[in-house]
Amino acid sequence: MKTDVLIVGAGPAGIFTALEMLRRGTDKKILLVEKGRPVERRHCPKSETKKCLNCKPYCHITSGFSGAGAFSDGKLSLSAEVGGDLPELIGMTKAQELIDYTDKIYLEFGADEHVEGRGMDDEVKAIRRRAIQAGLKLVDCPIRHLGTEKAQELYLAIQNYLLEHGVEILFDTLCRELIIKDEVCLGAVLETKDGETEVLAGSTVIAAGRGGASWLEDQCAVHNIHHKPGTVDIGVRVEVRSEIMEDVNRVLYESKLIGYPKPFKNKVRTFCQNPGGFVSQENYDDGLSVVNGHSYKELKSNNTNVAILCSHNFTQPFNQPITFARRISELTNMLGGGGIMVQRFGDVIEGKRTWQKELDKSNVRPTLPDAVAGDITFAMPYRTMTNIIEFIRAVDHVVPGFAADETLLYSPEVKFYSNKVKLDEELSTSVAGLYCLGDGSGWTRGLMMASAMGVMLGRRLCAGE
Repeated sequence: MKTDVLIVGAGPAGIFTALEMLRRGTDKKILLVEKGRPVERRHCPKSETKKCLNCKPYCHITSGFSGAGAFSDGKLSLSAEVGGDLPELIGMTKAQELIDYTDKIYLEFGADEHVEGRGMDDEVKAIRRRAIQAGLKLVDCPIRHLGTEKAQELYLAIQNYLLEHGVEILFDTLCRELIIKDEVCLGAVLETKDGETEVLAGSTVIAAGRGGASWLEDQCAVHNIHHKPGTVDIGVRVEVRSEIMEDVNRVLYESKLIGYPKPFKNKVRTFCQNPGGFVSQENYDDGLSVVNGHSYKELKSNNTNVAILCSHNFTQPFNQPITFARRISELTNMLGGGGIMVQRFGDVIEGKRTWQKELDKSNVRPTLPDAVAGDITFAMPYRTMTNIIEFIRAVDHVVPGFAADETLLYSPEVKFYSNKVKLDEELSTSVAGLYCLGDGSGWTRGLMMASAMGVMLGRRLCAGE
């Protein structure tokens, strides 16, 4: 099989690479491969069973057209200050221009025109004042909230557009191996239900997402694709009653707070806030279960959940940050009987485990009902746990009640985007004909920045036609 452009991964980065090429009138043949299913066939049975069934061969929340991000909270961060390190590569101005352009495409396909976090300057100033007093930084970032269910409709429209305009999409197709000879990428070996096949391509784009970060790390090692260990984020998902978060939910929708708590001064931040949302479980191909959050447009809970992530950077000789985070997650899963654990913040401070009978009497009822009550500190490193505790106490000054005894902490929450592939300003790797982008490349974190990176590469691949 031959194609002009082979795109591995149908998440936002891969999708918008193909989409921008079409919008620029390309005549190149584009093949997009995705190990999961089309949007309309992605379905998590937990809504009926009320319990994770650990679907095989992959989790339908993490795999399929539109990737994992679109099936979680569906939020578009409209500031280049949020969502990854792409501005370090191309500059803040260009990154913001790409975001503004990409946002217009989302609007064309049905995104909500309303933007959260605008028009309440005095209230934002009051929140920022409290953040400064607590030693935290509040990052201004307007949010366009798609909503989990609305995002599925939007990406279905994009999927149909790509198919109608000649993009070939192979679902249930796994990229097994890159074909690289003499530092030139010639394509990839794909695995389908009918067996393996080689695809030769003039340009190969790896947009494998967080779920493919470990695979990409292996490919970098095998084929000497220049990369370096990047940041790995390990943390918890916090859940409180929405009454506690009422002001920041109303004014900002998502309060992006950053701190460097003593004594270790690692970067700790809030991420993916879901007012009225639901804590969710995601499963990776190797059986690893991690926690995330969903936020719907219509369906609402009584709670708000938000991730608190602690960033870890490693120096020589250690070069396996993804494996490090995975081991912590595996230990947590083992203690939780194979799934997600939950513990009350007050119990963490008192040094005791949480019991189910205590959760049953709590004001904060878990929105992930099959999470196992226990003690997450058995698995969490001391440094990470200390950073999280001190950060929660700091946030309590901004949002009184956030550090209440009944506040719930779910674990593990980890982000596998730590393998940072070395790229130039045109997104080329050290291997000719090979491009990497999106969260799997280590350069983005989230829907919008990954989409914008795809737009940029789409333009590059159309240049000179």
